[in-house]
Amino acid sequence: MSSRVDPTLPARLKKLGLIENHKCFNCGQCTAVCQLTEENFVYPRKDIRLLQMGVEEGVTSRVEPWLCYYCGDCSTSCPREAEPAAQMMAMRRYLSTVYDWTGLSRKFYTSRAWVVGALAAIGGLVLFLFGLLHYLNPGMINWEPLADGVALNTFAPVHLVHIGDGIMAAVISVILLGAVFNMYRKIILSDSTLSVPFHLYFTEAWNLGVHFISQIRFKKCTDKMTYWVVHLFLMLGYASMFLLVAVLLQQFQIDEGINWTTYLGYFATFGLLYGSVYFMIGRARKKEQVHKYSDFIDWLFLVFLFLTALTGIFIHIFRYFMHWPAGTYYMYLIHLVIDVPMLMVLVPSKWAHLAYRPVAIYLSNIRSKALQAAGKTQPGQLGVAPSVSNALEV
Repeated sequence: MSSRVDPTLPARLKKLGLIENHKCFNCGQCTAVCQLTEENFVYPRKDIRLLQMGVEEGVTSRVEPWLCYYCGDCSTSCPREAEPAAQMMAMRRYLSTVYDWTGLSRKFYTSRAWVVGALAAIGGLVLFLFGLLHYLNPGMINWEPLADGVALNTFAPVHLVHIGDGIMAAVISVILLGAVFNMYRKIILSDSTLSVPFHLYFTEAWNLGVHFISQIRFKKCTDKMTYWVVHLFLMLGYASMFLLVAVLLQQFQIDEGINWTTYLGYFATFGLLYGSVYFMIGRARKKEQVHKYSDFIDWLFLVFLFLTALTGIFIHIFRYFMHWPAGTYYMYLIHLVIDVPMLMVLVPSKWAHLAYRPVAIYLSNIRSKALQAAGKTQPGQLGVAPSVSNALEV
């Protein structure tokens, strides 16, 4: 079995943040110190070697880059300072562009003009739709505060906002589900010799929810407990926010005071603020390996998360404590101009890896058990074509 080699592959990944790829001489130190590598999933040495050789088919069919949580131990111990952790990060970005059937991820990762333009366009669309709504319905805004707050639903009718949320969630779901299917096609279907028992797709499904919310494999990384806890709060905060916006909005956005969804909103705000501030400070200081390299879109996403939480706090203060209609309405509009573009642009590109990681664990377990059932399991072979694997054993 032969594999086509593309010597331009490393150069193409440089646009996605690849650095120091030429320095690696394949000593295996990075794999030796990695706390996450396992018998059948050996990285990052093999992934870097595949990339150096330009074996694009081998790279795109690998699940291992998603099993790396960028703890940075491999980079700190690398005798050549080849930054293997950063190389794995660049490969994850590359794989995101491979899976993404819209082609937008590559545009957003490689062009600041594209990502800023897309954010501005969607934010402008939000403003236009609100302007059109109030132009067609003059006088619908209630500028008088209620006894216990502000009549926000006269400014932003909850049923209309909920329809918009449904459309937005549907678009994001179509983009991500299409990308996940392409991931499945690359990792599982590309291997014609692999026969997967159908029941494995059900028995291993628990991995999806558990690893999406908890990212619990990060606990295996050396001295990264604090990082994992903050990441967990950020994930739970984001998941809570999305649940409130996409599912529970009619219970959350009410004019009759607060209810149990309000407290869920408090938790979401805390998680988003705590996580975004922690990671922004870490990226600014660059003291830890995990914060050493940051792309423009990495910073942009953290800033948008922070502003989403901050504007949410001001909406609550203006609405329930100051009883200030004008402040509430304008802050709500600012909140949507930040939140909607973030969800539509930055989540499918930047946070898609939070969907890919649990799917990768899910598919890796399916693949491993299918190979075991067929008696074909060999250490380090998963996701690598046989001819490529032989070359990597040197």
